Amino acid sequence: MGTYTIIVPDNAVLRRVCGTNDSNLKLIENFLGVPVFACGNELSVETGESSSVEEQFRFIIDRILDELSDTSLSVSDEELVQSVLNTGTFTYHKSQSRAFSESAVTIPGGIKKVYPRTQGQAALVKALRTDDIVFACGPAGTGKTFLMVAEALRLVLSHQKNSIVLTRPVVEAGESLGFLPGDLQDKINPYIRPLYDAMNSLLPRDTVRKMTESGIIEVAPLAYMRGRTLNDSVIILDEAQNATCAQMKLLLTRMGEGSKVFVAGDITQIDLPARVPSGLVQALDILEGIDGISFAHLGAQDVVRNPLVKKIIQAYEHED
Repeated sequence: MGTYTIIVPDNAVLRRVCGTNDSNLKLIENFLGVPVFACGNELSVETGESSSVEEQFRFIIDRILDELSDTSLSVSDEELVQSVLNTGTFTYHKSQSRAFSESAVTIPGGIKKVYPRTQGQAALVKALRTDDIVFACGPAGTGKTFLMVAEALRLVLSHQKNSIVLTRPVVEAGESLGFLPGDLQDKINPYIRPLYDAMNSLLPRDTVRKMTESGIIEVAPLAYMRGRTLNDSVIILDEAQNATCAQMKLLLTRMGEGSKVFVAGDITQIDLPARVPSGLVQALDILEGIDGISFAHLGAQDVVRNPLVKKIIQAYEHED
């Protein structure tokens, strides 16, 4: 009977991993189906003859430690451990010894690893890795744009793709902003800001700035896409519910050799004028079933923002 041990030198962190009365260890133990115990500053698991138990245990503990270091974490320690186990269940297959750790998005030079925290997010990460065009639909706070930005940065900084193209419909949310001063870049920046916020949380700001100045990260308004062919790029369309049918077709047909297109939107928050159909809604209807195109649908259960956001979304869903 073999054992595998991980040392956690910080006692405060160790207590959080173990949980009250070792409640978190019991969750991990039930998931693995083998005894898990703490002694001093060590966490150990009985591996028996199975090498997969050691791999799963190492991934679970490493991921919990990574996530506990995130000061923006808005869930309890028990909820965190449960989410790690839930997404681990989704991504691990006994026939693939390394699949369990592949759910993490590791960005070269990044500030932190990015992990899916729900099964819906794990499904999205899998789609981003396997398909060339991915549509992610879901309410605010489900992490769809954040995961797309993380995967795009991983692909570019690991030299699998050459550039990232960011685009978003220029549509105000319920009010007219009037004339915006400045050049084209100044006018589009307020709409692209959420994408840069995501990048700045994943990479040092200087790195993001240098990538933008060198053209590796490009901001391209939808209205100026016609006539372009984007090769070896990751194209991210955010707030896609506000793209018209013509704009959606225009974007998807800019895709060149070796490129990927990631599309994120929320069909419950369409800001287009009345009687103007959403290109995202049309795409979801007519592109279903095409090889190489996948659709990830996220809901309130996938919200990882402030816990109140999940309750707000559920309340609006109930009202609708």
